[in-house]
Amino acid sequence: MLSSILIIWLSTIVGLGLTTLIVPGIKIKSLSSLLISAVVLGLINVFLRPILWVLTAPLSVLTFGLFALIINALMIKLAAAIVPDFKVSGFGSALLGAIIMALIGIAGFIGWQLLTGGTISWYSYEQHTQFY
Repeated sequence: MLSSILIIWLSTIVGLGLTTLIVPGIKIKSLSSLLISAVVLGLINVFLRPILWVLTAPLSVLTFGLFALIINALMIKLAAAIVPDFKVSGFGSALLGAIIMALIGIAGFIGWQLLTGGTISWYSYEQHTQFY
């Protein structure tokens, strides 16, 4: 349990760090601010994001899940409002940061599965009908 929390936190640090290098509107002043920002973003994602996902489920269905990026961008903006040395210049920068962090998260998940010897599989649901 503790190791999975540490891995998620480290992936958030890497994702947020790379996002600050790629997106010009997202700035973090120091390594300690990056670590604090990752903790705050993780806590926001644990406590607030599930509530927002439930409340906005119809929008997520209508947009085929793309509204989740809007929620993630709002979480980044909220973390920037809480941490003093973490600055996000606008919603567009937060949205681009959410996209980049999602892509880094997907790549990290695939990489972790490959490193640990896990399998990457896509599940599908098939309905079988029988005719009598």
